[in-house]
Amino acid sequence: MKVSLHSMSKGVVTSTLVTLITCSSFMAMAGVEAFKSGPVIKDYGKVAEVNSSLVIPADMKFKVAFDLSNASKPAELNRSINTLARFINMHVAAGVKLEDISLAMVVHGKAANDMTKDSFYQPINAGQKNVNTDLIAQLVKQGVKFYVCGQTAAYYGITPDDLLPGVDMALSALTAHAILANEGYSVNPF
Repeated sequence: MKVSLHSMSKGVVTSTLVTLITCSSFMAMAGVEAFKSGPVIKDYGKVAEVNSSLVIPADMKFKVAFDLSNASKPAELNRSINTLARFINMHVAAGVKLEDISLAMVVHGKAANDMTKDSFYQPINAGQKNVNTDLIAQLVKQGVKFYVCGQTAAYYGITPDDLLPGVDMALSALTAHAILANEGYSVNPF
């Protein structure tokens, strides 16, 4: 059965439009407001509470490797690094023990710059400080492993001394992913 706007009463059309606009406005407001600071890394990785039908097994141990190749813009936090904080915060908030979460990030390409101290970062980023420094320090404190591709580092002239504390150099990103896979880490596709 087709219903056209012409066959509907003016009141029904108005009511429907008001409902759609109200719902859209509510969803836009709720979208931003739904995200709160998490229980572990307070200043980063905001999460929303979700009533999930996919139950996390009580004995679940998360071993997840992330891949990062895109650098953030100068003076902007790298969203992919922030994803690690979000992963930790959302799972701890959902009842997973912090000690059951092991994360690693393999970094290559231009993203390697986001892993460097200001002495290396600032000259190639218009004098801007590396705003990822604090987040990386907090993640390292929670046991997150960061591996910069040594081949990328050689290409960009990054030495181990240029890396932020807690960030390690790997022979290559390929090597790091192979070793992490051998240690039981799954690769997160996001």
